[in-house]
Parts: sequence; C-alpha cells; structure tokens
Amino acid sequence: MRVKVDTETDTLYFRLDEDRIVESEEVRPGLILDFDKDNRVVGLEFLNVSERASRKELSSIQFQTI
Repeated sequence: MRVKVDTETDTLYFRLDEDRIVESEEVRPGLILDFDKDNRVVGLEFLNVSERASRKELSSIQFQTI
C-alpha cells in the first residue's frame, strides 16, 4: 500500500495494490474511487484535503494494525 499527499493538487491518495486502474468514479463530492478490471477498489483519492486536515496532521499519518 502507498499513501501520497500532494500539496500542489491538494489531494490525499491511498493506493491499495498495483492492479491496473480501468475506471474511476467520484462516489461522493471529493472522494474518487479507482477500480480494477474485476471492479475491486484499488485506490482512494480525497480532494481538497486541506479543508479536512491540517498540514501538520497530514505530515504524521499513523497506521494501526488490529
């Protein structure tokens, strides 16, 4: 999995695996899902992320495994 914060485009992107993206759909305002050929979600993109989190919060993303 990869996580990318792009300050120029103001986006936060989670790439779940490296399968080829064949379709993207904005399922809610500001949330785009990327799908592979089997219609599985392989990526999530959040637009206008600076409206949802501060730059400090984005620079220290924490992951938790349960």
